[in-house]
Amino acid sequence: MKKITESSSEYDHLEKMSPLELLANINKEDKKVAVAVEKVIPSIEAFVKEVVGRMKKGGRLFYIGAGTSGRLGIVDASECPPTFGVDHGLVIGLMAGGDKAMRKAVEFAEDDTNQGWKDLQEHNISSNDSLVGIAASGTTPYVLGAIEKANENGIATAGLSCNPSSPLCELAQHPITPVVGPEFVTGSTRMKSGTAQKLVLNMISTSVMIGLGKVKGNKMVDMQLSNNKLVDRGVRMIMDETGINRELAAELLEKHGSVRNAVNAYKASC
Repeated sequence: MKKITESSSEYDHLEKMSPLELLANINKEDKKVAVAVEKVIPSIEAFVKEVVGRMKKGGRLFYIGAGTSGRLGIVDASECPPTFGVDHGLVIGLMAGGDKAMRKAVEFAEDDTNQGWKDLQEHNISSNDSLVGIAASGTTPYVLGAIEKANENGIATAGLSCNPSSPLCELAQHPITPVVGPEFVTGSTRMKSGTAQKLVLNMISTSVMIGLGKVKGNKMVDMQLSNNKLVDRGVRMIMDETGINRELAAELLEKHGSVRNAVNAYKASC
């Protein structure tokens, strides 16, 4: 299989470029990413619909990957509770080597075909759940093993990679493959491939949460009020929705704990 993600960069003699040339050329390549993601929206849509249906029946969403891919999954999963007010166990990110691999690579962790499924079993993954395998190359054994076992156990699977016709594309029920082309620095998939993966994960989690009713209008009405900035945002959201003054909005938010609850309580009292 030809790996586009490992193909030689379209640029050479990078060390001879000025900082301006480097930045301009990296930006030129980055502009290709959104176009590549746009082409796979139908594939993302099909998976999102399945995830929403399963979650409404009590299912969860898992991300699994190694290296940059694994880190991106964990980041997206970790942002769902504060953004949408859901339990930490609803969207779960796992990566080869465990949490310690977030900061420091664990040698050969991604080469274990069986470990991914073992890690998922620790969370009692079941047929109600959905799984996204993330691997820029589409060949990571840790991810492939997990997807294969998930398929066997009735779990909905998606494969997010940047190489068409990769093993992950062939194995996943929902292959999602934004083809971004060779990296600016040959093989450095933390660049365009990583950016594409981040965009797709944002699209999946945000669309799923909206489908579950976690957004009203265009606002995060269930967000966790974990700092002063978010409290201030919540107060302004309540003011916009109800027309009341800041003092009363702040009082309602403190009493009811979320924008949604505060607005509902106010409207019920009118």
